[in-house]
Amino acid sequence: MFKKYFPLLGSALLFFAQTADSQNLPPIFDQTYQSQKDSRVKHYLTPQRIVWSSDKTGTSVIDAQKLLVKGSGQADLVHQNYCRMISNGEQKPGILFDFGKEIQGGIQLITDQPANKKPIRIRIRFGESVSEAMSDIDTVSGATNDHAMRDFVIEVPWLGSMQVGNSGFRFARIDLVDPNRELQLKEVRAVFEFRDIPYLGSFRSSDDRINEIWNVGAYTVHLNMQEYLWDGIKRDRLVWVGDMHPEVMTINTVFGKNEVVAKSLDQARDITPLPGWMNGISAYSMWWVLIHRDLYKNQGDFEYLRKQQKYLVGLLDLLIQKTKDNKENLDGTRFLDWPSSENPQGIHAGLHAMMVMTLEAGAELCTILDEPVQASKCKSTAAQLKLYVPEINGSKQAAALLSMAGLVDPQKANADVIAQGGCERFSTFYGYYMLQAKAKAGDYAGALDCIRSYWGGMLDMGATTFWEDFDLAWTRNAAPIDELVPEGKDDIHGDFGAYCYKNLRHSLCHGWASGPTSWLSEHVLGVSIVEPGCKTIRIKPNLGDLAWAEGTYPTPMGIVKIRHEKQANGSIKSSIDAPKGVKVLR
Repeated sequence: MFKKYFPLLGSALLFFAQTADSQNLPPIFDQTYQSQKDSRVKHYLTPQRIVWSSDKTGTSVIDAQKLLVKGSGQADLVHQNYCRMISNGEQKPGILFDFGKEIQGGIQLITDQPANKKPIRIRIRFGESVSEAMSDIDTVSGATNDHAMRDFVIEVPWLGSMQVGNSGFRFARIDLVDPNRELQLKEVRAVFEFRDIPYLGSFRSSDDRINEIWNVGAYTVHLNMQEYLWDGIKRDRLVWVGDMHPEVMTINTVFGKNEVVAKSLDQARDITPLPGWMNGISAYSMWWVLIHRDLYKNQGDFEYLRKQQKYLVGLLDLLIQKTKDNKENLDGTRFLDWPSSENPQGIHAGLHAMMVMTLEAGAELCTILDEPVQASKCKSTAAQLKLYVPEINGSKQAAALLSMAGLVDPQKANADVIAQGGCERFSTFYGYYMLQAKAKAGDYAGALDCIRSYWGGMLDMGATTFWEDFDLAWTRNAAPIDELVPEGKDDIHGDFGAYCYKNLRHSLCHGWASGPTSWLSEHVLGVSIVEPGCKTIRIKPNLGDLAWAEGTYPTPMGIVKIRHEKQANGSIKSSIDAPKGVKVLR
């Protein structure tokens, strides 16, 4: 490849490429340069449609449809097939583009050759919804430039290209800023940045809606697998450790082992010396332990686990110290998720359950790491904590965690709390654990119904990724995110939300909302890990009202292929093809 593109450098460049550091800098750079190779690739996307134009007469926006034709990304001297945007003292034209799917990245503009050679100022607005792309930054609608610039003014060159932006968006609006200017646009392309990794896991069933939800959950997490594992691609481009747990479960299910997980877990560890809590939240340090337990179960990477040993043992000591009278006594920010944040009794119940789960997971890991004394301390403390069962206080989050921890009867927790009102009071983050609790109660039909109605409700509103939070009540009189909001309709993005995600600040691509993806593979396909590294797995399907389901599950030894078909008598016929080294229990 190098000889093809750099024939004059010949074997010297080829030798450098084979022997140099993985950065693969050209040989003109010496070893004093510090660099970091980006793990992502770029794809350029042509707009799918024009949602809106300021000009209905064809005088200030001319031939905008030509921007919907695939381009080359190169300015030229042909001077054909471009859009003209012309401003005067009264009109400053604008166009709103839809790129069809939510992406992470920016935008590329290719310009032509107007008579005035001076750079032209344009305003760019990205939006996860049409209403966000049409908004101004103010204190009313909630639109912001927090974490990522999504509303800004730039200059574009005469007969050239400009690439700008770094945000999560599906829609982009371009406006001329100054009067009496002409912008000749040859191309407008979205710059899609993502990890070029295969989807090793898959899921298909007799229900197309369920299938789409699995795929959208996988894609939501994929977008957040940037240089680190983010919470959101527009807002919350941070490593929030608790929020990572559903994401890591989805990554295990869809992509298998990926370096972004270890990189993010280690970053959180390295910036949080004990006795600090990760992200300032005690529950998030507990999630760090639980993630490592689940990661080791799936990947079986003992050498990586060994690197956590010192910190893990110290953290478990800290957690044991934060118990009193057989109850959790955690300090720091006491938090489960935002919708439960005004229920301190429910938070206490949830944290108590998490403490039990974390210490039991810690005992497992310490046994693997040959830390028998610490493993015994964890088991003993967890047993003492199980002598106390806190009040749920109507919290579906707490009920789910208490059920998962074995502190309450799963069927009673489901019937009395979680199943009440169907998907009312679900959250996109803890909805995953509510589904897990429903599975533990044997309520697979109820879980599938919630997946269809709650996560499917976002799809009905035009979502191509799952959101930071969602309430089905928001949809009663709402326009979808891919439309201009008509008079008399609610803006599903701009009119709702709470806490840190009010109105347009609300993230419409949040990895913590991907729970159904891993849940469907675990409970419908029926894949559970018995021996670390997937050396032994159990496959026990629960089809609910599905006629059939099939899919794949990635393991360190290769892909497991699965198909289940419901027979006339209600029994299930299964076909399983596992790679060498994977033992399958039925």
